[in-house]
Amino acid sequence: MNLPLAINPYTPGAGMLPKYLAGREQLMQDALEVLGYIVNGYATRSIVYYGLRGVGKTVLLSSIEKAASDNNVFYEHIEALENSSFSATISLYILKLLAKMSFTEAAKLYIEKAKSVAAAFQVCYNQDGEASIGINKDALKMRGIADTGNLQNDLTELFVHLGQVGEKINSGAVLFIDEIQYLKPLEFEALMAALHRCNQLALPVVVIAAGLPNIAKIAGDIKSYAERLFQFVRVDKLQPKDAALALSKPAERFQVSYDDEALSFILEETDCYPYFIQEFGQKIWRFKKNGIIDLAAAHTALPSYIDSLDDSFYKVRHDRASDKDLEFMQAMIACPHLPCSIKDVAKHMHCSTTQASPVRAKLIHKGLIYATSRGEIDFTVPKFDQYLKRLYR
Repeated sequence: MNLPLAINPYTPGAGMLPKYLAGREQLMQDALEVLGYIVNGYATRSIVYYGLRGVGKTVLLSSIEKAASDNNVFYEHIEALENSSFSATISLYILKLLAKMSFTEAAKLYIEKAKSVAAAFQVCYNQDGEASIGINKDALKMRGIADTGNLQNDLTELFVHLGQVGEKINSGAVLFIDEIQYLKPLEFEALMAALHRCNQLALPVVVIAAGLPNIAKIAGDIKSYAERLFQFVRVDKLQPKDAALALSKPAERFQVSYDDEALSFILEETDCYPYFIQEFGQKIWRFKKNGIIDLAAAHTALPSYIDSLDDSFYKVRHDRASDKDLEFMQAMIACPHLPCSIKDVAKHMHCSTTQASPVRAKLIHKGLIYATSRGEIDFTVPKFDQYLKRLYR
């Protein structure tokens, strides 16, 4: 029995690669240059992509990872989690990298030494990033090198030994870190110090990461040399011509096209955000007629598109908020405009800015809002204010 051909070419989801990656050509080319340095054993600067939710940062990382795999670059992917310990897991990824790099006899001595350092680091840090009393055979070989209990010192030792292996085999390593804003300040500081030391020694180790818009400020507050250590690259919504291609290109494979009115309507409704485009594309697909998607189809698909965003993309973030968080966010949408000041929010909450500030800090930590360059706050999720207005008004 043959499977029915009922394929929808649009892929809304958490970091799912679209069939056509529109508008990211220059970003991909710049990332390929970084991979080129690393795969040939040269040091180069790390990258941090930043932007709102839904602009495709995770998709971009996945696309670069695919390019790394296609070009035999040694890499590992780490997703930083809000309530997890980076220091408790990083050694696992380093050990996985070292296992991949263990392919030449010449590197055997360096590999074994680096593995012992990673093992020592691994038993030193528990889930809280504090010293552990556990010990194992490999860790015993390198006691006192990466198990001092000083995270900055120990992570630097770990990265340096990884970089030295890359130097010996003329092929370095890449760590992809998604949601990097969730690293604790001490972990982020240690990561930057480790990368800084690798740069000083010209060792081929880089981080390619993605985070929310406040990540550059977080890094700069922790280390003054952050802007020299990382390329901070903004990832924004698509230009209209690229957004149109994100819709039309996947449809072409099925001999389906959009008329101009439909395209204009969808671009206006999605505001050219990549995730929204994929969501609208998926919903409108079943309303195509005779190979054409027209304005009538766009109007018909609109309610299901909004419902889908409300029930998934927005709801999962809304449901993470406490009652006090929700009160704060409702005060934000009561302000005359966004971004808004903490003073205006506090006014609508009928409290002082001092009382409102801890809630603001919690929401920033949860990744629901961020401090803009003007010292005000806005939502990290596009059109989240419209969702809240639908919900509470």
